[in-house]
Amino acid sequence: MALYTWAARPILFALDAERAHELTLAALCRPAIVGALRAVPKPARDSRLQQTLLGLDFAHPVGLAAGLDKHGAAVPAWTALGFSFVEVGTVTPRPQPGNPRPRLFRLPADRAIINRFGFNSVGGAEVARNLAAIVPASIRVGVNLGKNKQTPNDEAADDYCRALEMVHAYAEYIVINVSSPNTAGLRDLQDSRTLRTLVERVVTRAKELTTRRRIPVLVKVAPDMSPQDLLASADAAIEGGASGIVATNTTVGRDGLTSGSRAAAESGGLSGRPLRPLAAETCRQLYAHLRGQVPIIGVGGIFTADDAYERIRAGASLVQLYTALIYEGPGVVARIVRGLAERLERDRFSHMREAIGTNVR
Repeated sequence: MALYTWAARPILFALDAERAHELTLAALCRPAIVGALRAVPKPARDSRLQQTLLGLDFAHPVGLAAGLDKHGAAVPAWTALGFSFVEVGTVTPRPQPGNPRPRLFRLPADRAIINRFGFNSVGGAEVARNLAAIVPASIRVGVNLGKNKQTPNDEAADDYCRALEMVHAYAEYIVINVSSPNTAGLRDLQDSRTLRTLVERVVTRAKELTTRRRIPVLVKVAPDMSPQDLLASADAAIEGGASGIVATNTTVGRDGLTSGSRAAAESGGLSGRPLRPLAAETCRQLYAHLRGQVPIIGVGGIFTADDAYERIRAGASLVQLYTALIYEGPGVVARIVRGLAERLERDRFSHMREAIGTNVR
């Protein structure tokens, strides 16, 4: 932790944000770097944190959120850092460059990031090749799917199914991303009537492609919907066959920013500490409504064990990090996992599942 915050982070933060992102990912793809990362403290195995969800075993609840490893090129590094699962993507069926640069901005005083990448993707075929090189992996691998920018919404299901066809052999679960704010019109797919049909199409195709095993299909939702629309979308997703909800994507709002940074005026999705209250409330609303019908993966502003524990008590069965890794460095995973075990002990829970949703019941 100290080495990262006092040495590596200042060097990376002196660079353009996307350039630093690219250099870091390139380094994490090198076997020598992956070997060095094995020296990073790992979470101790603790049966209280182990779960079977979506038909998959998770050693602990902390995973890497989509958006950091868009092309599935650095999975061994995430394993070395101690994550129990990783969600790669967003992956579109055809390669596309995404939005023009600059499109990634740091707000250090707020522990936040704004991005407007716009689904920059090497395409499903290339992601499949990357994942084929590391399968079987010693980490759970999910793949987050999106549509190409030029594909109209009434043909979006075709894109999600095409991307699924390309990556299904290497994905242990799939996430339908209809909530990024950086592709024009994408969030319209969260409309309950549209979403149910979309999910049904993807779930049906997943069953056709994987007769020997089941691939759970989840839906990632935005934090910016009204409670009524949020719950209607969640119901539609489940009625369409979704096995879980990822809550949440980035926000277009700017509440909670305090630094007055010029970057705050940039368009795009905000992640990091300011998103935490909104993402936690979205999780709470979903859990109160769904009452355990499907698991929720909580993401957004989780930096500490307290943040992760709060999200679990708000109804999340698993949690994901992204921005915290940028600001806190590689030791953050072990710290959060260790802290979760300590909080279960403090509150006299014999297993994490007893804590899920306790702030909602």
